[in-house]
Amino acid sequence: MTNEINIGNLTIEPNLALAPMAGVTDSSFRRLIKELGGVGLIVTEFISVEGITRGNMRTHRMMRFLPEERPLSIQIFGYDDERMVAAAEIIQECGADIVDINCGCPAKKVVNGGGGSSLLRDLPQLERILRRVRKAVSIPLTMKIRTGWDDASINAVEVARLIEDCGGDMVAIHGRTRMQGYSGQADWDVIAAVKQAVSIPVIGCGDITTPEQALARLAESGVNGVMIGRGAIANPWIFRQTSELMRGEEMYQPPLADKHRVLHRYHELLRDELPERALTGKLKQMCGYFTHGLAGGARLRERVFHSQTISEIYDQIDEYFASMIERGVPPDALTREERAFVDPEPRDPKNAEFTRSAPVTTG
Repeated sequence: MTNEINIGNLTIEPNLALAPMAGVTDSSFRRLIKELGGVGLIVTEFISVEGITRGNMRTHRMMRFLPEERPLSIQIFGYDDERMVAAAEIIQECGADIVDINCGCPAKKVVNGGGGSSLLRDLPQLERILRRVRKAVSIPLTMKIRTGWDDASINAVEVARLIEDCGGDMVAIHGRTRMQGYSGQADWDVIAAVKQAVSIPVIGCGDITTPEQALARLAESGVNGVMIGRGAIANPWIFRQTSELMRGEEMYQPPLADKHRVLHRYHELLRDELPERALTGKLKQMCGYFTHGLAGGARLRERVFHSQTISEIYDQIDEYFASMIERGVPPDALTREERAFVDPEPRDPKNAEFTRSAPVTTG
């Protein structure tokens, strides 16, 4: 099993990609994942071609990246082929390694504008976009798709063949339909069928939350690589661990001290980019996903959720990890030596929503 992918003139090694996730895969999170190791390709959160081509400053900030994030793919969404071409040209000029077209986002706002997974129902327009963008830029052109619009219109193989015919260099496929959203199970049989149908590289995505699952999907489906989204928020070491498993090495198991350090490092990466109010929300979001599975994690998330400042958030985090590292129990756990600590459900309904809601992967 090879652990590299050739996308156009780029060699991606290892064959593991961070999935684009709206509101998550900004430069700070991308750099955090890169620092922890093992990821081959980083993809930005999706960016509107309307914002890019109309000079919206917030949109242009979303395109910014640092050299250490390379190789980097900037993902765009839209419907109008003129603006898609103009946006792709801007992306090439800004130095991105790859331009990726979103053909999978299920969000109503995107779909109602004709972009995202709506393009799966408009192949003539998709073809116009692909041919024009391919002609306009020299960097690799890729696309992220879904299996189809709904169960009655599974057309991923047809779409992948169109992408290849139009000069696309790679296709990533999320194994759900648009109507599924993020419910149910990803259909890796369709992903495997796409791999069999085209000669360009295929990356599979959907329900990969452990290194063992990543290797199993690679072997079973024959895809050239796998893309991991939500699994990388809960476990940002998943790429390193998967790479180690590929090489037959012992997988790194981060101690509690490293998990503590990662939350502080994320703050360091964010603080120069965001005002405190926005930074507070980002830290709460990261803590919400990252502490699932930890003893007393629900209680910590509840306290973090109700914190009003960065200082308060880290008071709660630092107290929790100090107690876990020194005593092996959460700071307020009423336990005896012989009694296992049970992680309670969050009591505040708003906090429950905060800890359970999933980020939107853009494909």
